[in-house]
Amino acid sequence: MFRPVVRLSTSGVRSLTRTRPCYSAPSASRCYSHAKVETDEEFDARWVTYFSKPDIDAWELKKGMNTLIGYDLVPEPKILDSALRACRRLNDLASAIRILEAVKDKSGPHKDIYPYLIQELQPTLIELGISTPEDLGMDIL
Repeated sequence: MFRPVVRLSTSGVRSLTRTRPCYSAPSASRCYSHAKVETDEEFDARWVTYFSKPDIDAWELKKGMNTLIGYDLVPEPKILDSALRACRRLNDLASAIRILEAVKDKSGPHKDIYPYLIQELQPTLIELGISTPEDLGMDIL
């Protein structure tokens, strides 16, 4: 980070030069936060681990999905894969379909995101026997 400095030359003409500041430049993270900034890979791994817990119950599944959908992002396919597998372990088809509906809603006006997610999740959906809301005719309503 540089600081502009106005200098007068011998002819009296002002010129702008840049000099290095005498203090350390602030980092990209917030100055008042001492927490470590989580990378995208760490974020994804945290949620995959959360949904991959063998003893997850229905409340934890719904709580995790509500928290995840509350973020300003569309979850990566690997996170959704582990969430759908958690639904299958719980024999909770309704939650699996709700997850797909929530992701479709979360995609918003970006019409290419949801088809990409379905394409990436298609092997998992076939393996687990989960139908998409479109297969069930729920998109017509």
